[in-house]
Amino acid sequence: MAQLRYSGGFEQRGPPVKPLNKRDMARLERELVVCLTEACETAKAQIVGFSWLTHRLAPEDFPASLRITWVFEREADKAAAVAGDAKVRMLALTGLALEQAGVQLDHPAWHVRFDSEEACQQSHGGDWTRRLMGR
Repeated sequence: MAQLRYSGGFEQRGPPVKPLNKRDMARLERELVVCLTEACETAKAQIVGFSWLTHRLAPEDFPASLRITWVFEREADKAAAVAGDAKVRMLALTGLALEQAGVQLDHPAWHVRFDSEEACQQSHGGDWTRRLMGR
């Protein structure tokens, strides 16, 4: 697995990060999918109400644009998870997945969002593409 090093978040330390070429970005996307899928499957078995996760990024603004969204069935499940130990577990799983994909961020938690199917249905009619575009 290639080790791609990034300084992400709102602070950048060291020299500016060179944008990735198309091939490196495709490789990174594949690695992220594999590693985040593993995190997702682990979380499904451990976190009540958790359903799935997704990520979005704009290649021209990577890593600042990276967003990982953890999705729950209901708002109540999300609220309970975020208020309890499950949030720490999800952030740890995210950090591990990013590390395994070769992505190094100063503050991975800044790139994580929590959402629910229930909230998407109420505000965007269940259209996740539209919902995630605004986040």
